[in-house]
Amino acid sequence: MDWKLLLIGLGLAFFLEGVAYAVMPEGFKKLLVAASQQPAAKLRVMGLTMAAIGVAIVWLVQVSFGA
Repeated sequence: MDWKLLLIGLGLAFFLEGVAYAVMPEGFKKLLVAASQQPAAKLRVMGLTMAAIGVAIVWLVQVSFGA
């Protein structure tokens, strides 16, 4: 496993989260309120879907560019 690639991905995720909160904090407050009103099962499915998409993107990049 390439730890450098994993840490770069983690850093990029933190960066994107931070920029989103900095640029539109009120929008994220509304998003968190809306998410807290959703059933846990729906949030779980959304989370697993996003995780699967993330894994697919990483896999496609590694296959395409040989990283």
